[in-house]
Amino acid sequence: MNSLNSRRQRHAVKTPSIFRLTLTAFLFTNAVLAIGQNRLSSPWKELVPRSVQLQILQAEDKRQWDETLSKLLSDPNASVRARVALAAGRIGSDQAVTPLSSLLKDDKEEGVRAMAAFAIGEIEAASGALPLIEASRNRKETPEVRRRAIEGIGKIAAALPREQEARARELGAIVLENLRVEGERSAPDSETILLGLTAALRSRPPNAGPVIADFLHHADSRVRADAANVLARLRLKDANKDLALLLTSDLDPIVRANAARVLGATEEKSASATLLDRALNDSDSRVRVSSIRALATVKDPNAAEPLLQRAVTLLDEQRKQQKAGTKNPPVQNELLELATTLGRLLPLQAEQNQIVYAFFLNLGELVQPFAPEIETAYVRVLPETYLSKYGSEVAARQPQPLHWRSAVSIAQALREVATLPNTVPNHNELKAKAGLLLRDLLDNSSGKLTVMKNLHPEYAIPEILRALAAFKPNDLGDLALKYLSHEDVVVRSTAADLIGDLPPSDANTRSLITALAQTKSDALNDAALSILDSLGKQKTSAANEGIKSALQSADPLIRQRAVALLKTNGVGDFAASIGTVKTSNTKVDYLRALSRSDRSVRAIVTTSKGSFTIELLPSEAPLTVDNFIRLAQRGYFRGITIHRVVPNFVIQDGDPRGDGNGGPGYQIRCEINQLPYERASVGMALSGKDTGGSQWFVTHSRQPHLDGGYTIFGRVMSGMDVVDNIVRGDVIQSITIREK
Repeated sequence: MNSLNSRRQRHAVKTPSIFRLTLTAFLFTNAVLAIGQNRLSSPWKELVPRSVQLQILQAEDKRQWDETLSKLLSDPNASVRARVALAAGRIGSDQAVTPLSSLLKDDKEEGVRAMAAFAIGEIEAASGALPLIEASRNRKETPEVRRRAIEGIGKIAAALPREQEARARELGAIVLENLRVEGERSAPDSETILLGLTAALRSRPPNAGPVIADFLHHADSRVRADAANVLARLRLKDANKDLALLLTSDLDPIVRANAARVLGATEEKSASATLLDRALNDSDSRVRVSSIRALATVKDPNAAEPLLQRAVTLLDEQRKQQKAGTKNPPVQNELLELATTLGRLLPLQAEQNQIVYAFFLNLGELVQPFAPEIETAYVRVLPETYLSKYGSEVAARQPQPLHWRSAVSIAQALREVATLPNTVPNHNELKAKAGLLLRDLLDNSSGKLTVMKNLHPEYAIPEILRALAAFKPNDLGDLALKYLSHEDVVVRSTAADLIGDLPPSDANTRSLITALAQTKSDALNDAALSILDSLGKQKTSAANEGIKSALQSADPLIRQRAVALLKTNGVGDFAASIGTVKTSNTKVDYLRALSRSDRSVRAIVTTSKGSFTIELLPSEAPLTVDNFIRLAQRGYFRGITIHRVVPNFVIQDGDPRGDGNGGPGYQIRCEINQLPYERASVGMALSGKDTGGSQWFVTHSRQPHLDGGYTIFGRVMSGMDVVDNIVRGDVIQSITIREK
């Protein structure tokens, strides 16, 4: 995963330096900090009174923008104006755009104007584009305000609906022009360039490659890395020759890693030898991993043999480490990346190669529960051999008991069989066998494969259903309807998704409406949201009436989804039904959260790989920090498996289910701030705005595309070597909070 944007799986998905610390920090901590290389135009001697802080925090938590809050934008205290501007952005009400625009244009304080620009961008309303454009082009304006205006333009462009594509292109061109002008200055400002690059990534302007490529030669390694990141994500090949040189010569490993990503994303075959050299020999694992991934898309078959030799060597090293009981440094993450790439590069039906067979067999035995990367690569290269593990000769024995994670991995591998080309010998037989094995897993009472009853077999069902759907069985609709009434909320959510992909029918509509009514007692809203989406695809008056019933839900996210679907279906505008958020927080909770703003608050995270310490940032995200502390103090995280590790991106934890779908049974509001996602940043994982709960992540490296989209509430201050060594399946043993 290179993003944190899956609707159900809360991915997501960067320690800020002093010049990027935000205005919010000194609003609550009495500090006068520098923003970029510029200080505020005048000392901020006045603080936000505690009573006003409380009022603002309550409004943010309820997502309530009203006249009382709007009037505070005219408060004589500049700190209050800036803090309310941030609140306006977090609340996201279009009604705040006009007063924020006035603030951006006329306020005397640079910090207030900059926060107004940031807030307008967070609201993402089309009406906010014009004041941001004017600010970005105002050469009398300060760099901090202009860069925040450029950032906001990118956010608005990305949020515009498809029918406003022409306007989005116009905004993207304005972002690109600002970047070009900044790059041509005799003393270009790194901070403006960084925010401009992220804005370009969001707005995706046409012909952006040459402008962005110029920044690959910038003196600031962060700029070079971010420029490469944009080129990779937009798949622009304008600078591939330069990137091939950077891959071997740049001193910053993130620049080298991102250069490899671009060469892979653009399938630059001429760089295959360079990528292979870095995959085998670079001193930094992040560069090796990015190069290995790139080779999978470049698809040079000559890279397979040396990568296989490297994999066999690492496998032997991993086995020795496990035998000796050593914890560091693990090579499992790199091995899984190698397995994935080998699954793309090795020739199909390579049964004659005993080294290949032994590698997949031994690696599969070493990593328990089964890893999807290994199982999927195995079946891609040796489909017949893989399926023979569960063939007829097994039938005489007892069914093979599986951990649910192993069952998920097998289901993902069997799904690959559905896409086997017709040139594969016996491909029809292989597909039939894979389908039968999936039904064995789904039945879980007879057959060759069963999921252990005491280890949540229901957690495997969603992936099994999705794998079966890939084979397009005739009874898929019946299966989906059957599991639409399952007791597990994620199973029901998956079933609803499958129904939504089927041709609309009155029977499906009735079943979905019935299932929606039964979601009222769910702790998680996954099933309700999926059912609403599937009802939206039915395009009938009965389905729309079913959607209207969700307008009465106590969950604001469900109400929002219903309003959006009804508007899309042309039924009408029911935005008034969204209302405010009913929060469980009380005045005592708000005051407790605010009281930490002048304290040192740390979380010592002890894992099966060692410990690392997080400096929590209550001045930036008071309610998010308070939620994390409360969960930690009640032992919520104890024993939870780290379910997601993406090298050179994030580790993610906090899901009691362990499948990426779980949470505490409630959602917390986002507290977006201006902190950048640098290496060691701690953020809240989301499946959409205001969907956080208990899942959180730590970034391995700078991730600018997450800026302004996911709440940063901490940074790892010590122990990043432990974070780097964590693999999927490691366990959080405890989280201890220390407050001073």
